[in-house]
Amino acid sequence: MKLLTWSAAGLAFLALSSCDAKKAEPAAAAPAAPAAPAGPVGAKLTTSPDITAADLAARDKELADDKYEGRGPGTLTGEAAAQWIADEMKRAGMEPGGPNGSWFQEVGMVAQTVDPDTSSLKITNGKDKTWDLKDGPDAVYITKAQDKKTVSFADTDMVFVGYGVNAPEEKWNDYAGLDAKGKTVVMFVNDPGFITNDPKLFKGKAMTYYGRWTYKFEEASRQHATAALIIHETGPASYGWNVVESSWTGEQDDLVRKDAGADQALLQGWISLDKAREMFAAAGLDIDKMRAAANKRGFKPVVMKGLKASATINQSVEQRKSRNVIGTIKGATHPDEHVLLMAHWDHLGKCTPVNGDGICNGAVDNGTGVSTILDIGEKIAAGPKPQRSVDIMAVTLEESGLLGSAYYADNPVVPLNKIVGGINLDALSPDGQSKDVVVVGYGSSQMEDILKTVLAGQNRTISPDPKPEAGHFYRSDHISLSKKGVPMLYLNSGTDLVKGGKAAGEAFEKAYEEKDYHQPSDQFHADWDWSGIEQDAKAAYEVANQLANSTEWPAWYPGNEFKAIREASLKGK
Repeated sequence: MKLLTWSAAGLAFLALSSCDAKKAEPAAAAPAAPAAPAGPVGAKLTTSPDITAADLAARDKELADDKYEGRGPGTLTGEAAAQWIADEMKRAGMEPGGPNGSWFQEVGMVAQTVDPDTSSLKITNGKDKTWDLKDGPDAVYITKAQDKKTVSFADTDMVFVGYGVNAPEEKWNDYAGLDAKGKTVVMFVNDPGFITNDPKLFKGKAMTYYGRWTYKFEEASRQHATAALIIHETGPASYGWNVVESSWTGEQDDLVRKDAGADQALLQGWISLDKAREMFAAAGLDIDKMRAAANKRGFKPVVMKGLKASATINQSVEQRKSRNVIGTIKGATHPDEHVLLMAHWDHLGKCTPVNGDGICNGAVDNGTGVSTILDIGEKIAAGPKPQRSVDIMAVTLEESGLLGSAYYADNPVVPLNKIVGGINLDALSPDGQSKDVVVVGYGSSQMEDILKTVLAGQNRTISPDPKPEAGHFYRSDHISLSKKGVPMLYLNSGTDLVKGGKAAGEAFEKAYEEKDYHQPSDQFHADWDWSGIEQDAKAAYEVANQLANSTEWPAWYPGNEFKAIREASLKGK
């Protein structure tokens, strides 16, 4: 069904059945996001103005309901979830905070879906061996070309480019001396220093932005490569191949690109370690020795002798619109100064079925975060009115590369130098109360000073990110605003639990990452313990409330990469 204005019939259909968007020609104008229905979408809850575990659970249960089909952006069912969030904001006493008095900021997007049955990625050694890589178990691949239903290339030379990093400030260039035009470049995930844990290499064990897959494809595109393949390894990636497969197969979303993706590598994808090992051996290379060489300064690209890559990608392409949802509580004395609370509302939508279940509901990721900002917003809206305005924003397209928050950062409803500071919440843990709160990117800004004071009142402390090698600081929406200079606090659940200590907290996190992250099993469970998320929500509320009733402007700590950007921005405040 094509995206349509809501109607009673449409809502009935939503409740009873799946709904796929009609395939459209790429040149067709993007339809408007679904308009507001006559009445509320989904459940109309009864909640209190206090922050409670019961209210948090009720909101999460609704957001993780199968009727929203995993909250895919730009789909009828996904945008219904966005509408429900707006309805909740209104019911909770907030005012519209989007452009022109709306609850929504529309975000133009392109939905692209590779047809695995007619698409192919083949590697040959030019002699007696061809790897016909199956989409899903062996490799995953997409194209960013937004104006073509078929893209293809043949017999491109393959070159190993280490970690695919070009970092002048680190005196590091994995592309040194290589003309990558017309070639397929192959690289490891993460960045130099991870394997050796050498603090002199980038940040050692802690991932930098150079380690993120988004950067690697961006750099390959800047180098004019035809195709870019990342070799997956569970440790350096911080997740298994099952996450890669579920995340990169099926519909993939992107912002509308002015050049329709012409400046991007034609194919972007991942390859399993086992298949990569076979191909390296066919080229006379030992993959383990190549990994070791790639971690040393002065590494130069290595031609994968004899290997050629060819691909054909057949895809459906549809222009759509999704929405950031924004509610606000206007300040009493400084309404032009804003405190921001944000979480992403989207998830993967329909995904690779597991045991017959093909809906990735995203109860933890990120039903928990959206439930929390709604609960905080309801408490603030209940009064007394804050001195500064407080904005509650649920952004879209996070799972596609932080696109909804990036769109907001480039097209802010509130001038970014009027945002005093913000808090981002993403995938909180319903595993009970903890003695700590994890701050991802710890040591960044004076927002942490406020949090420390708040946590002292809860007899809790801050813990730094326990897995900096996973690059979480670059994997959630706060980074879109941080890169523009806005001090953002990425607050996450603690792992030192009151019941069971660190062992119990770490076991819960490990089980979630290995079994449920980006899987259909990320579902709401009635027996979850929400008392810890209630604790975290109250801490986030206190930080936001103190900032909203203060005249202070928290700054980045000295030496932070975003400090100069903020200072330049505030000069025009």
